Amino acid sequence: MSEQKKAFEHVIRERWCKGCNICVAFCPKQVLVLRNGKVHAAHPDQCIGCRMCELRCPDFAIEIREKGSAESLGRDASEVDYAIKPEAHQ
Repeated sequence: MSEQKKAFEHVIRERWCKGCNICVAFCPKQVLVLRNGKVHAAHPDQCIGCRMCELRCPDFAIEIREKGSAESLGRDASEVDYAIKPEAHQ
């Protein structure tokens, strides 16, 4: 049996990103790049879901979710207020 590769989505809060480049530097697969001073997922299909970018971001500007998982379901992104920190959401 061949196992299907897991896919991941990148939730990037551009207003929080200050372009420090930490997430880009820690990404082992070079998925992330800086564009116009903000982080961007240039190669999201290469993401292995290690979450190093998420863990190292000092401003909580990036979040990695597995596509099709329960955590990516639920509230629509348009319902989330990205002006407040993620831990404030219920």
